[in-house]
Amino acid sequence: MNRTILSLSTVARRALRTLHRLAYWVGVATASTVGAALVLFFVARAAIRPAPGAWATTVQVGPATVDIGVASLIWLGTTPWVAQRLEGHTLPSPAGPLRLGWDAKARALTLHCQPCSLRNTSWGDAALRLPAVDATVRRSGMLLQGTVAAGAVAATWHGQLSHTSLLLDIDLPDTPVRDGYALFADAMPELATAQIEGTFALRATLSLPSRTLTVEPRLVGMAVQGLGTDQWANAQSTCSRGLPLRAQKVALGTNSLLARAVIAAEDRRFFEHTGYDLIEVVHALRSNNQRPVQAMQAAADAGPGAVSVRGASTLSQQVAKLLVTGGERSPVRKLRELLYAVEMEQTLGKARILRLYLDNAPWGATVCGAQAAAHTYFAKRADQLTKDEAVWLAAMLHNPAMEARRWAATGQINVRRAQWVASGLRLASGTRARRSSIYKEVR
Repeated sequence: MNRTILSLSTVARRALRTLHRLAYWVGVATASTVGAALVLFFVARAAIRPAPGAWATTVQVGPATVDIGVASLIWLGTTPWVAQRLEGHTLPSPAGPLRLGWDAKARALTLHCQPCSLRNTSWGDAALRLPAVDATVRRSGMLLQGTVAAGAVAATWHGQLSHTSLLLDIDLPDTPVRDGYALFADAMPELATAQIEGTFALRATLSLPSRTLTVEPRLVGMAVQGLGTDQWANAQSTCSRGLPLRAQKVALGTNSLLARAVIAAEDRRFFEHTGYDLIEVVHALRSNNQRPVQAMQAAADAGPGAVSVRGASTLSQQVAKLLVTGGERSPVRKLRELLYAVEMEQTLGKARILRLYLDNAPWGATVCGAQAAAHTYFAKRADQLTKDEAVWLAAMLHNPAMEARRWAATGQINVRRAQWVASGLRLASGTRARRSSIYKEVR
């Protein structure tokens, strides 16, 4: 019996020693793991902690807010041994969920966004929605490069990364215009009948975090058929209803004071472009991108900058807005207007387009059309307006509702805007006179 108890005691002591050793090594392993995790945490934290003056942002990690260096985070995320471990993960982004992957052959991080929504304050609150966007990112030192594609539209890009910024150069080669429009087939009923020709290309430079944008678009040979704008040749406006019969029958010519003032105010290259004005598009993209949307109206009040705030729409595009697309601020609406503008330049011509604009343009409150505006504000026909009166009405067009309220409250509109329109009218008159003189000398 005593021997049995002794044996059990010996076994128990051995078991306790074994458990003690096991507990010791488990403790050592746990401590090592925790220590390694802590080391990795502090190393990673040190790697992404922003240096003084570096490009930085804050993220929420549990209950804590952590400052991180954006450039350091980009550098770390594009390091191959890290990027490989990101494969299969999905990250939230303003554009939509980003599915991450790793292309072992190209040694590039891949990003897939489906659907993808792009936003920019310069084009309004509506997002530009794309069915899917795929991008690749590859880094060598502080140089980045990759591709970005949506449907049949594909561009390459290069980037220079520093602790304070990221400079991106984007190059979209000549691409059929119809391929670009195909990305928005679900939102554009016109594409069911429109026949679109031409190519477009784009070179752009974007600096982050300043968001300084330089864009060089190119559009060659764009032509559109199938939208039926030829039927607008005899369209009758309802804006003159209720006016004296004589005012309803008078048609303003392209050389009338009001017509010339409207061109000076809204589209100074009206007789030179083919429905779109790339010069104004570039100017609008640059200035709108540099100013928050809340400041745009103040810029409009300042005068010359109002063209940028207006979104660079030509009179042809504005006719499409008045007759078809409506006033919602969205990039898809602008693309629809471009189709109609290009086609009507061929089917209607400049004189008829200008007439359609003058007959339907809004002039505040419930007033629309040139004859109704002249009757409401000056109690006369549009063809009887003085130069100052024509300038006054044309200056209202950048924001008719606001200017009508201002006029009702103070008896004035934006004086600086009116002065800017008047200067454009004088410049246009001088150019026309010189052309006429040259024409006579040639004859």
